[in-house]
Amino acid sequence: MRDHGSPPPVPPGAGALPPPPTRPQAVARSPGEAALPTRPPKPPKPIRERSEPRRMNGFLRFLNGLLTFAFLTLAIGGVLALSLRASADAPGPLQTATVVAIPKGESTYDTAGRLEKDGVITDRRLFMAQYYVQRLHGVGIKAGDYEIKKGASLRQVLDTLVEGRAILLKVTVPEGLTSQQIVERLRAEPNLQGEIAAVPGEGTLLPDTYKFSRGMTRQEIIDRMQAEHQKVLAALWAKRQAELPVKTPEQAMVLASIIEKETGKPDEREKVAAVFVNRLKTKMRLQSDPTIVYGLVGGQGPLGRAITRADIDSRTPYNTYTIDGLPPGPICNPGRAAIEATLNPAKTSDLYFVADGTGGHTFTTNLRDHNAAVQRWRQVERERAARAQPGIQPAPAQPAAPTPVQVQTIPVAPSPAAPVQAGTPPAKKSTKQ
Repeated sequence: MRDHGSPPPVPPGAGALPPPPTRPQAVARSPGEAALPTRPPKPPKPIRERSEPRRMNGFLRFLNGLLTFAFLTLAIGGVLALSLRASADAPGPLQTATVVAIPKGESTYDTAGRLEKDGVITDRRLFMAQYYVQRLHGVGIKAGDYEIKKGASLRQVLDTLVEGRAILLKVTVPEGLTSQQIVERLRAEPNLQGEIAAVPGEGTLLPDTYKFSRGMTRQEIIDRMQAEHQKVLAALWAKRQAELPVKTPEQAMVLASIIEKETGKPDEREKVAAVFVNRLKTKMRLQSDPTIVYGLVGGQGPLGRAITRADIDSRTPYNTYTIDGLPPGPICNPGRAAIEATLNPAKTSDLYFVADGTGGHTFTTNLRDHNAAVQRWRQVERERAARAQPGIQPAPAQPAAPTPVQVQTIPVAPSPAAPVQAGTPPAKKSTKQ
């Protein structure tokens, strides 16, 4: 008999419903625990792809390693830089000041070895490290001779070599030398190198003391002398007196070269210049003994003997005893003072001068006074000769005689001179020395 009040039995496997979930049995809690709120269950973890986190984690690990390496590198570099700086600024080993020579073309490493060997620095490796640091700023060591002070630090040594604060040598070219003599003097200077292309024109070099570093070429000195000459001549020519008988800078150099050879006393240059300027204005021959010498030997230098009457009468383009006006070119390289005196002579009427026995000259305006000054000079010469040979009494002064002469000692007898230019009247030869 079917029981209509209860569901029919379901055979196994025929759509049976799953049994209801069993709840965990409640654990008995104490009254205190029951008063606490119930903790909610943890949320379920989200389901994510597994490949993406692995990729991201690898990149982060690489980036972290790179940053760590960069940090360590900077830290180590900073320590090394501080150490190098401290070493570079520490006092050096030199006990006394010294001079080091850095040859041209020497490598920096060889220079560092030279400095270490000479006791200028303690370690060539530190020197090279500091050099490469400064090399970042485009600096380099320059050749030359350098004075290194006592206890100079590595940085001070390197700064000296890099900035080129070399010891400058000097070569002095006296006033009154010919261009050929100047070239020979420069060729004899052992601290210069190279050849001079050609002997410069007479009167184109400015005598002076020129500084140079070891290894500079001789042609560089010549170029500097020519540049200084042009600069000085242009400046002085712009300040010349008005109405001078020289009309061009080239003519001024010719006259200045004669004035340079006639006197070495600074306080006489303007007066000697005045004599020659007055003679040019009055069409008198200059009658300068140095022009005789230059006409005979050119730029070779001194004659090597006394001037004779035949020398005075020799007809050369430079002999101002036989030509009117100025020679065709300078007879030496005058200095600045002689050029300045030529362009700004003293205001005098003097036409003659002769040595006075004291290293200077006696200046006169007429032939009679000049002849008297010549006789006094001859007496001085005789007294000197007597002192040189004891027992010989000096002879009394005698009238001038046409005997062999020496530079600036014996006058020349007056004689007419042939005019050189048309319209120029014959000039009366004076007895200037």
